[in-house]
Amino acid sequence: MRVFCTLFNTNYLSRGLAMYYSLARNNSDFHLFMFAFDANCEKILREMRLKSVTVIGLEEFEDKKLLAVKAGRSVAEYCWTCTSSTILYVLDNFNVSECTYIDADLYFYSSVEPIFTELGQDSILLTEHRFSPEFAKDIIKGKYCVQFVTFKNDQYGRKALTWWRQQCLDWCYARLEDGKFGDQGYLNDWTTRFEKVHVLDHLGGGVAIWNVQQYKLRKENEKIIGAEMSTGNDFDLIFYHFHYLRFLTNGKLEFGRRFLDPAVLDYLYRPYVKELERIRIDLEKKYPGIDPHGIQKTSFTWKTPVIYLYRKIKGVYNVYNKEKFIDSVKG
Repeated sequence: MRVFCTLFNTNYLSRGLAMYYSLARNNSDFHLFMFAFDANCEKILREMRLKSVTVIGLEEFEDKKLLAVKAGRSVAEYCWTCTSSTILYVLDNFNVSECTYIDADLYFYSSVEPIFTELGQDSILLTEHRFSPEFAKDIIKGKYCVQFVTFKNDQYGRKALTWWRQQCLDWCYARLEDGKFGDQGYLNDWTTRFEKVHVLDHLGGGVAIWNVQQYKLRKENEKIIGAEMSTGNDFDLIFYHFHYLRFLTNGKLEFGRRFLDPAVLDYLYRPYVKELERIRIDLEKKYPGIDPHGIQKTSFTWKTPVIYLYRKIKGVYNVYNKEKFIDSVKG
C-alpha cells in the first residue's frame, strides 16, 4: 500500500479534494493522511468520511517547536515549515514503511507505481523542477520541487527528514537568503549530503507550468501522453502540478505568466477547473459561506494596462473568464 500525506486549509479545499479524487481514480491501494490547517477544513473533511483517508487536525499535529515559530511566519511560510513535520508525524505514529508528501494542487492522470518502481531500494525520492530553458534562472529558488517527495521509514530516510525539519524550524521564508528559499532550497545538495537519494527520471512525474513548454501533449485512449520536443520520446503523464492557478474576484482565472499552448489548456486546465467548480458547488450547498477556492482580490492601477499589453505581446496573458473557460471544454 502506498502512503501519502498532504496539507491544506479551507481556501484550498477544492484543490485538495480534486487531488484526492484523481489519486483514487488511478490508484487502488493507497492511504492519504490529510492535515487540515484550520477548523472548518477539519470539520468538513471529517464529515465527508472519504475512503482511504485519515484526517489530522492542527490540535493533534502541532507540537511546541512548530507553535514557537508559527506567529512569525505567513500562512504559506508556515505550511512550508510544516511539510517535513507532517511526513515525520505519519512515520512516527502510524507504523508505515514509507510516506510520500504530495502538494494539494497536484492532479493525477495515471498510476504512481512507475515512480516507486524507479525508487527501488533507495530511501528518498526527489523530483526536479526541470525548468524550461527560458526559466532556467528560477533554479535559484531550488533545483528540486517539494511537490512529491518520498521518505522510507529507515535510518536513511529518517536522517534526512529530521535534518530537514530542523532546518525549516530554524528558517523557512518566502525569500531568497544565503541559498535558501522556503523549504525547498534545503534539498539542493541531498544527493551528496545523504545516502540512498534517488532523483526521479520519469518525465511524467512533475510536469508543471515551468516545464510544460518542453513537451507536446496528446490524448490516446483517455490517457495523456507527453512527448519531449528535443527527442520525440513519449511518456505517460502521471501528475501535473497546477501551481500559480488563481481564482479572482472579478469572475476570472489566472494560470501564471508562462506560455501554455492550446493542448495544455484543453487537456489539463479546462477539465481541472471544471472539476474544481463542481467540487465548489457541492461544498457550498452544504457549507454556505465558505471559500474553497481561496478567491483573491484584484486591483486596478496605472500599471494594469501596461502589464496587459506586455503579457499579450509575450503570449503569457493566461487570464480567462471562468464561465467561458469552463464552457469551452472539449473533452
